[in-house]
Amino acid sequence: MAERELKKKASSQRTEDVVVDPAVPADTEKSEKLKAELDDLLDEIDEVLEENAEEFVRNYVQKGGQ
Repeated sequence: MAERELKKKASSQRTEDVVVDPAVPADTEKSEKLKAELDDLLDEIDEVLEENAEEFVRNYVQKGGQ
């Protein structure tokens, strides 16, 4: 049988400079807007459940072994 040699590649350690991007505040603004939209959606879902909670639960009750 032929013997196999496993060669390990030397991992090069890289150091990368961290560059502060001036677009970061725009990303923060975008995430805040998205968060506000999500909060509005959750509030709307809460309102629907407050009005129709009984019907909502009835629709999810298992019937006859489903």
